[in-house]
Amino acid sequence: MASMTFETIGKTYPDGTVAVANVSFAVADGEFVVLVGPSGCGKSTLLRMAAGLETLNSGRLLMDDKDVTYVEPQDRDIAMVFQNYALYPHMTVYENMAFGLQQRKMPKDKIDRLVRDAAEMLDLTRYLQRKPGALSGGQRQRVAMGRAIVRHPMAFLMDEPLSNLDAKLRVQMRGELKLLNQRLGVTTLYVTHDQVEAMTMGDRVAVLKPVRDANESNLQQIDTPQNLYDKPANLFVAGFIGSPAMNFVRVDLKADGAAFRGTVKGTDISFLVPANSALAGHAGKEVIAGIRPEMFRVCSQRDALFDEPVPVAEALGADTFVFFDIASPPVGVNEAEDNEDFILKGKNRLVARIPPESTPAANQRLPLSVDLDKLHWFDPVTGLAIRD
Repeated sequence: MASMTFETIGKTYPDGTVAVANVSFAVADGEFVVLVGPSGCGKSTLLRMAAGLETLNSGRLLMDDKDVTYVEPQDRDIAMVFQNYALYPHMTVYENMAFGLQQRKMPKDKIDRLVRDAAEMLDLTRYLQRKPGALSGGQRQRVAMGRAIVRHPMAFLMDEPLSNLDAKLRVQMRGELKLLNQRLGVTTLYVTHDQVEAMTMGDRVAVLKPVRDANESNLQQIDTPQNLYDKPANLFVAGFIGSPAMNFVRVDLKADGAAFRGTVKGTDISFLVPANSALAGHAGKEVIAGIRPEMFRVCSQRDALFDEPVPVAEALGADTFVFFDIASPPVGVNEAEDNEDFILKGKNRLVARIPPESTPAANQRLPLSVDLDKLHWFDPVTGLAIRD
């Protein structure tokens, strides 16, 4: 097993496109770290650099404190699992799993033992003589995992290995991969664009975003899934982690005795903010309040903070998501939205999670209060979280 350390990693392509800039983090021995973010954030490029398939323009990569920045892929002792399985269609499951070991001139009896041990672990024993075309998507993915496991590498690198599976199988495979990691204890770097997948699988999750130039950094925050959810470092992380995403409203903040009074910009919605020393320096300014969908409560009209018609309600059985608009400028949290055209696009659509028995009829008004103690606060200029 091995630790893996990225030190100010950077990658710029010949046409000037900056794919990765100033990324630094460490993966501990045996840890399962997930790289997550939207398309173009550099997560697959980072994985390919760890594998030695992409060259670095700056920084260095260490494995067990040994500099492997310029070490060839075949000498890094890593195993990669691809999105499209990359199995040989003319070979049986056994032959696919044994192929890499045969190339290393390993004795046949040792190959047989390693392949059969991995097949038993992945419930593939009965399929060893089948070819990939006779397997389901989940079985093929397990074969790809088996081919990596038999090598007993220092680290696994996984590039969206579940994205080709249907929803039910993806959920099943998420659990199997997590259990497999716990059983093997192999350092794993896993790439996905699905934040639910990232939150359910990773010991820690690194949230990445696209960069415009080499002076920025793709890495926005790396932490445990729960800390990312409870304490997002900035607007981007807050808006990316969580399903449905966090709601954002612009609030004019004024001192009101020992507390503060917030007024949602562009509306007559006003509320008292519980004592919060972190907000002291922002009195008299605009701030951004973040509201998770579960912070809303159905209430009486007298106690309502929001009382708007609900044009859309999504009933999911255990919960209902209701969407409603307020006359307040929306908040952009990524490059495509951080401009005046987006901000001036009219109303801000919010989403609340409510019990199914409170589901309103189409366009019926729904009075909602908010758990004000749990609000997240952000600086609109820097995008950073406002916290003690």
